[in-house]
Amino acid sequence: MPKTATTSTGTELIAGAVVRHESPRAARLLDKAFALAFKGLVYAQIWEDPVADMEALQIGADSRIITIASGGCNALSYLTADPEAITVVDLNTAHIALNTLKHTAIRHLTDYADLRRFIAEADHPENLATYRERLAPHLDEATRRYWEGRDLVGRRRIKAFTRGVYKHGLLGNFIGIAHKLARLYKLDPAEILGADTLEDQRRVFDERFAPIFERRLVRWLTNHPASLFGLGIPPAQYDALAGEQRMADVLRARLEKLACHFPVNDNYFAWQAFGRGYGKGEGAPLPPYLQAANLPQVRDRLDRIDLRHANFTHVLAASDAASFDRYILLDAQDWMTDAQLTELWDEITRTARPGSRVLFRTAAEPSLLPGRVPDAILDRWDYREAESQAATLADRSSIYGGVHLYTLKD
Repeated sequence: MPKTATTSTGTELIAGAVVRHESPRAARLLDKAFALAFKGLVYAQIWEDPVADMEALQIGADSRIITIASGGCNALSYLTADPEAITVVDLNTAHIALNTLKHTAIRHLTDYADLRRFIAEADHPENLATYRERLAPHLDEATRRYWEGRDLVGRRRIKAFTRGVYKHGLLGNFIGIAHKLARLYKLDPAEILGADTLEDQRRVFDERFAPIFERRLVRWLTNHPASLFGLGIPPAQYDALAGEQRMADVLRARLEKLACHFPVNDNYFAWQAFGRGYGKGEGAPLPPYLQAANLPQVRDRLDRIDLRHANFTHVLAASDAASFDRYILLDAQDWMTDAQLTELWDEITRTARPGSRVLFRTAAEPSLLPGRVPDAILDRWDYREAESQAATLADRSSIYGGVHLYTLKD
């Protein structure tokens, strides 16, 4: 069950991480609007590739991991690498509730068909009875209160698992809006899922998808930072993502990688983006933790996960020296000020065991640490450029400019 490491509310934690108090008033207001949008469910599925992560992290039997929860898929997938322990933290109350529900389903839905129906397909009417009869009795009060509470339109949140939970949340709604926009231009995004080869995927993208990014409406919409809140991109990250380019061109390049660089029959991120859920066929791609062959290991190792509603840096600050050796920061550093980055890396360095590895993503291509984290801290770490480039190329989610790996010097 989740352990509360702070008395702050989820909204306060998120606002503390996102709002740039030193910025002009207009920027602060935009930050506060993002923090408000981000306090609900954002990611029903995490959007970082755990297979690329595990290759770069070289997880071993003695690895002690600390990671951000998000949709929970990656922490569960890391269990397939047999680490010693995984500490999972998140600022977002909804993400903690989602992670707890997924853990409970894995533990108690021992028939694979039942688990697949509840978590992977997540759109069956009988999932409501499964929740009430087989999962709710094993949940803590806070998690039950979240799922049995009502959303903004008055529906009980747990009913999302009867309608397709991956269509919900900030990102799910954003993808839904993008699908509606595509249909205005006579395009069904699911077309690309029917392609048989990478060549066919390229042809569909070039002929059907690419021209949409030249449309005036699309360029106008993507020119506003608030339009990308649904991707979980705060205002501070928007500028880094755009760089010197028009945002529509950046998004087209990221979508091109997703659509054309990996076979769709082996990329569940493509199914989420273009089909709004995992595929239902027997051979449809799934995250490692949901693959039938991996479920026994994941279930047996589930107690190695310690789930906490807290700030990542605060958890490190409360931990002993040499507590961890694998750190996964997702793209959280893109939100941070120089002072926050310095505090974070000071704690990472203090708590790092010999052989430690730190993995993170950035909206822009380069690592954001040089010049922002003091040399006295950063000089303790090696930037693994070749491995970082390999991880960037291997990341099937395709939405980040760079995946970066640092290792602690001997």
